[in-house]
Amino acid sequence: MQLQNAVVFITGANRGLGRAFAQAALAAGAAKVYAAARDAASVDLPGVVPVTLDVTDAAQIAAATAQCGDVTLLINNAGISQSAGSLATGAIDVARRHLETNVFGLWSLTQAFAPVLKANGGGAVLNVLSVLSWVTLPGSAPYSVSKAAAWALSNGLRAELRSQGTQVTSLHVGYMDTDMTRGLDAPKSAPADVARLALAQLEAGAFEVLADDISRQVKQSLSGATPAYAG
Repeated sequence: MQLQNAVVFITGANRGLGRAFAQAALAAGAAKVYAAARDAASVDLPGVVPVTLDVTDAAQIAAATAQCGDVTLLINNAGISQSAGSLATGAIDVARRHLETNVFGLWSLTQAFAPVLKANGGGAVLNVLSVLSWVTLPGSAPYSVSKAAAWALSNGLRAELRSQGTQVTSLHVGYMDTDMTRGLDAPKSAPADVARLALAQLEAGAFEVLADDISRQVKQSLSGATPAYAG
């Protein structure tokens, strides 16, 4: 998958990592970048095409697919993160909201755009996941459940879309300097650095991108005697 002359569709593109992806795609030579957000007016990056999209709204997904029939790269970046302990009152309702956006939203977008990608030569899908796909911290259960499910889904989509020539790449990242981690005292990656790395490895054909030290360490631990998820 080459970024030069690509047509890129990015969800959650009005801020944070999504906005950084749009900037990185333009810098890499993309011919067009669709920047999708619930409120298209919040997209203020010059050179992109704003698109109104709530990834949990089937009608808006259908409209976006019809409007953007030239897409060659879909970046599933939109997501939510809310803290809740596994046994907390309302935790399951919080988890359902995460699943609707972080899993079923990603799933629905990929289903809708798969025929578009096929018609345009195969292209690629890049799914933004997390180091919390593999480990659950106190209070992160709803988010971790959704990202673990999105990882499993990404692996299934990779196998199914291979026959039409569509590459599926998963991005795992720890803390980034975005609104999601505001107030958190921890080392954070710059969204611009993560976006550039992810797109470079996508172009190189990677099926998985580990964007920072914590993602690499946790992934490596999964085959060890004391994996990170053991606590």
